[in-house]
Amino acid sequence: MTFLDMLRDASTRNNSMLCVGLDPEPTKFPAALRGDATKIYDFCAAIVDATADLVNSFKPQIAYFAAHGAEDQLEKLMAHMRKVAPHVPVILDAKRGDIGSTAEQYAKEAFERYGADAVTLSPFMGFDSITPYLKYEGKGAFLLCRTSNPGGDDLQAQTLADIPGQPRMFEHVAKLAQGPWNTNGQLGLVVGATRPHEIERVRAVAPTLPLLIPGVGAQGGDAVATVKAARIGGGPIIINSSRAVLYASQGEDFAAAARQAAMETRDTLNRAAALCD
Repeated sequence: MTFLDMLRDASTRNNSMLCVGLDPEPTKFPAALRGDATKIYDFCAAIVDATADLVNSFKPQIAYFAAHGAEDQLEKLMAHMRKVAPHVPVILDAKRGDIGSTAEQYAKEAFERYGADAVTLSPFMGFDSITPYLKYEGKGAFLLCRTSNPGGDDLQAQTLADIPGQPRMFEHVAKLAQGPWNTNGQLGLVVGATRPHEIERVRAVAPTLPLLIPGVGAQGGDAVATVKAARIGGGPIIINSSRAVLYASQGEDFAAAARQAAMETRDTLNRAAALCD
């Protein structure tokens, strides 16, 4: 199946819009594992096992593995997710943004080495920084569009005077992704949850694309407003939560606590969707 096929299947099967982000920080691990980078796989695998029936995707953040020299543990984790949750797509959060042979190597890393179903990318260098990923049939790519960090305004909110209609940069990225850039039909956009009115604007420009939305949970995004905005147009919704799930407990019950946190978040999002109907 393509990435979008997997996403729709997992969303329906698990009745979920929730993506659990796998951002392992050993200093935040439960007491028995704390500070031990060799236990990254053990920690993440336990979270995956506890939440696999509650999510529509998993999103390992590559920097949290690479910083500890744990790429081999990431490979092992990817294989584990394939085994225990083969129906749940995995989005490799890498935010790559390069061109030519370098971009080809990054694409090979994401899709061949790690076997990801999708990857996050920075589109700042233009379409030729995206094309190496689109050559992988059925694989997804999420372009950074409107991020929630304060510095996002420096570029994303700027008006493009030379383009008809003078869109803001994030609106132009959304239009390109909905249209001429989406050559394999698997593009999506990353849009932060802290600005629901701008999610609405992205949806107006790109109604059918999947949206990957960080910021609900520890970052304070409003679930009802986020879901309401993201549902416009009917494109798939992926709402990420990382810290609120991963570190729900510092005790031996960390996996059970993560499951409870994931279940509560999933149900909150579903209630928000029901309010929008």
